[in-house]
Amino acid sequence: MPMVTVSISPLQAADIRAAIDDGTYVSSSEVVREALRLWDATRKLGGATDARNSVSADGKCVADMFAEHRRSA
Repeated sequence: MPMVTVSISPLQAADIRAAIDDGTYVSSSEVVREALRLWDATRKLGGATDARNSVSADGKCVADMFAEHRRSA
């Protein structure tokens, strides 16, 4: 699998660590892969591709879609 380096904010890093610590995810890679799957699904549903305007066709932002996904899992 290709390796990619990204920069995230300290808050994002803490949120990822908390999700691993509470057992929601096994690794930070798993968190990022799921986020990318949701991002890709948003794009395919007609959502904006500009990160400054990340809203799907039905008006939901990626964060809202992610929260809904986690509640339904």
